[in-house]
Amino acid sequence: MFDIDGTLVQSYDIDSECFTRAVREVVGLEVSADWSTYSHVTDAGILDEILDSNGVSNKKIIHNEIKSAFIQKIQTRINREPVQEVLGASSFLEFLKSMDGVVVSLATGGWYESAVLKLGSAGINYDGIPIASSNDSFIRTEIMKIATSRANMGNSCTCTYFGDGSWDKKASEQLGYNFVLVGGNKLEHKPNILNYETINEVVACIGL
Repeated sequence: MFDIDGTLVQSYDIDSECFTRAVREVVGLEVSADWSTYSHVTDAGILDEILDSNGVSNKKIIHNEIKSAFIQKIQTRINREPVQEVLGASSFLEFLKSMDGVVVSLATGGWYESAVLKLGSAGINYDGIPIASSNDSFIRTEIMKIATSRANMGNSCTCTYFGDGSWDKKASEQLGYNFVLVGGNKLEHKPNILNYETINEVVACIGL
């Protein structure tokens, strides 16, 4: 199971910029892009917390307006400058999909619409891969559970989650999933990988 931003595609900074700009544009609020300070580090969870803490009325309408503005900004940004995959990500996904007894899924804290825009921009083929997102829940562990369900994993299966943030590690621990840190410089954790370029080394992290 894979996160997307910072894990499969190099979009973390783009996401932060477009999100904060969308909030500023719609409701005029300056918000912190230190996502670790929020209770639920998902697009829906962060936005709900911002709107609640600032007493914004018509929350559902405003939430949808900000989401739409954000997705449009992502589209504009990647039209101008396509995002890049984390080195080797696409090939590694295809390798896993070809293996017997392995099921691949995506569980992102981002909204589905922006997630597939970024995957497409990076040239990552997600056809046939179950995706759960912030459209499904504002709680990361619930998103991961939904991805597991959509992948039709049996109860006896073990799950490894690839992510790049402390919130990914925390959610994996709560669910009893193995966790592999991607990027390797945001927090202390082993196993960690810089990218997916050397497939044998990545496979070793998940015991295949």
